[in-house]
Amino acid sequence: MTEQTNVVIPTSSEERTWAMLAHLSVLINLVTGLLGPVVALVIYLSYKDRSRYVAYHALQSLVLQLVAWVGFGAVTGIMWGIVGALSAILIGLCLIPFACAFTLVPLAVPVYGIVAAIETSQGRDFRYWLIGDWVRSTLEG
Repeated sequence: MTEQTNVVIPTSSEERTWAMLAHLSVLINLVTGLLGPVVALVIYLSYKDRSRYVAYHALQSLVLQLVAWVGFGAVTGIMWGIVGALSAILIGLCLIPFACAFTLVPLAVPVYGIVAAIETSQGRDFRYWLIGDWVRSTLEG
């Protein structure tokens, strides 16, 4: 999941710290529900012209949180609605394990964010699976 790429590795501890904080913003969702993407967006907007490294990691964190919390949250809600509706004809009871598995996906995101924060705090580049390449191509134009 980690990979050395063409992103300039920061020389200042300030850049490493802000990149780490952008990834750790995912933990804010555990307390507030949905303010983590706002924190990542503020960090991105603050650093998009000053540090390519911080901007890249903040945007990665923002996209990951939107996909995981909003996207999977909506899919999980829909799945539980279907399970509830189909429980009347017994098929829904068979779908409960799948709905439980989808419910756990957003809960794994903070662990992924912590791993990314550790990598960036040590000055290494980190790339989220699928998201990292898309964000890099978006920033590079």
